[in-house]
Amino acid sequence: MGVHLIVGAGLVGSTTARQLAERGEQVRIVSRSGRGPHHPRVERVAADATDAARLGDLAADATAVYNCLNPAYHRWLTDWPPMAAALLTAAERSGAPLVIAGCLYGYGAVTGPMTEQTPLAATHPKLRMRADMWRDALAAQRAGRIHAVTEVRGSDYLQAQSIVSFVLGKPLLAGRRAAVPAPLDVPHTWTSVNDMAAMLVTAATDRRAWNRAWHVPSEAPVTIRELATRFTRAVGAPAPKLATLPAVIVRAAGLFSPMLRELQTTAYQFARPFVMDSTAATTTFGLRPQPLDDALREAAVLLGGVPGRSAGASDPHPAAA
Repeated sequence: MGVHLIVGAGLVGSTTARQLAERGEQVRIVSRSGRGPHHPRVERVAADATDAARLGDLAADATAVYNCLNPAYHRWLTDWPPMAAALLTAAERSGAPLVIAGCLYGYGAVTGPMTEQTPLAATHPKLRMRADMWRDALAAQRAGRIHAVTEVRGSDYLQAQSIVSFVLGKPLLAGRRAAVPAPLDVPHTWTSVNDMAAMLVTAATDRRAWNRAWHVPSEAPVTIRELATRFTRAVGAPAPKLATLPAVIVRAAGLFSPMLRELQTTAYQFARPFVMDSTAATTTFGLRPQPLDDALREAAVLLGGVPGRSAGASDPHPAAA
C-alpha cells in the first residue's frame, strides 16, 4: 500500500493526516521540525520543503502528494516559488496526484458569490502568486509532467489563522471587548479545517476530483458580529462586545506588526460580501460542512478557553512548514 505524503504539519496538514490515518491509510508528514500527529499510521519526517531532491525521495512510494504548506504571509513572494517547485518535482517523480490546499486569494476582489469558474483575476503580486501556482501546476499536468493535480480552496478558517483566533477568541472568552480591524456586518464565508481536510482527502482519492479546482463545503456566510455571537453562545461565554478599529489605526499599527500590515492587502474581503459557493463539491461528492457551532467550540478549545474538552481532529499549531 502506498503512502500519502503530506508536506506541511500545521493545522491543515495535521488534520488531513489524522483523517487519512483513521480510515486506515499510511501517512508520511513532512515539516521543518519533524512534528506532526502521533498516530501508529503516521510517520513524521524532518525535511526542508524547498529541497526538491529530498521531497522527490520521500514521494517515491506516494499514493498522493499534498501541498499543505503556508509560509508567513509577508514572506510569500520569497518562500512560495521554491516550495511550489519542489512539490511539483515530488509529484513528477512519484507519478502521484498533487493535491494543493488553496485559498480564495487568486480571485481578487469579486462582486458576487465565487464559484470554481470565477476568473482568477487578482492583480496584487501576492494574491496573483496563488493563482499562478495553480496555473503552473495545471500546465504541468497538461504537458504530461505530472499525472494529475487538483486544488482545494477554502475561505478563512474557523479554528485557526483567522479573525476568530487572532482577534475575537481570547477577548470574548475573557468577557472583554474585541477590537476588530474590519467591518462587523458584512457577510463572509468561513471554512472549518475539518472540512478542508475532508475535501483534500476526497480530492486525492476520487478521480472525479482531478485536474480542476474545488471549493470546500462550508456553512452559509455570516457577518463578524453574527460569528462572535455564535462563538460566545457555543462556549457559554458572555455576550460579545465588539468595536471596529478605524483604518488609520490599523495602518499605523501595521508599521510595527507585519501581520496587521499585510491585512491591508486582503481588506477587500471584508469590505463587501465575500461569499464562496461550494455547490459543486456538495453535489458531486455528497460532502456536508461541519456545523458552525461545533467548529467554533473547537476553536475555543485551541485557544484554551473550554477546559476539559478535546479538539478532536484539530491541532493547535499554525499551518506552517
